[in-house]
Amino acid sequence: MPGRKASEQIRRDQIIAAAYQVASARGLKGLTVRAVALESKLSPGLVLFHFRSRDQLVVALLDWLLATTTVLRLGPEVEAVTPPLDRLLAMLRQEMDRLSREPTRIRLFFEFWLIGGRHAEIGTKMRAELTRYRGAFRPTAEAVLAAERARFPNVTPDGLAAVAVSFIKGCAVQAMIDPDHFDIQEYLVAAEGLLGHLASSAEVGALATRRASRRPPTGGESSHGRAKG
Repeated sequence: MPGRKASEQIRRDQIIAAAYQVASARGLKGLTVRAVALESKLSPGLVLFHFRSRDQLVVALLDWLLATTTVLRLGPEVEAVTPPLDRLLAMLRQEMDRLSREPTRIRLFFEFWLIGGRHAEIGTKMRAELTRYRGAFRPTAEAVLAAERARFPNVTPDGLAAVAVSFIKGCAVQAMIDPDHFDIQEYLVAAEGLLGHLASSAEVGALATRRASRRPPTGGESSHGRAKG
């Protein structure tokens, strides 16, 4: 029945919310059915009715965390940016700012990543979600490379997308390590400056390569060529 299904979903959401609160306070090791039951003000039996085991509850919490943390949703201010490189930088700003404001989620994310090394289902979900998140940057990375090829010689769209995600995740880690003193604006300025420096260096290197390819032969080679002529 539709009404019953709706109420069951509400109850499941209530349990997941309680599981998040428990894991935030105690870590995943402290996530037990009893603790979640106390937090949600439900009986352990009712928790197990909706999630048949602690393991199933942990995986459900991961699904919720991934759906609310690693999904790329561009704001209207980012959508309005048209130059590809500026748009990529705007995406970095948005995601760095968003994730740096959620240190608890990021800490849980990395806890799940560690567990994924010995839990096949969690490991598979984590890898798939990170691949999807990186893939969300790929169209913009392709546009950047098409418009700025001299800046990024020998760089693939997947490579550029991977670097973008590494900046974002690195920002989130720093915010998690020192949430009281981390300055997101300082990080953004430093990241943009570093990216600009790398791009400029790549452009200079590409220019030097082009000049070298047009350089006339050395004196010995030139004389040999004239002697043959």
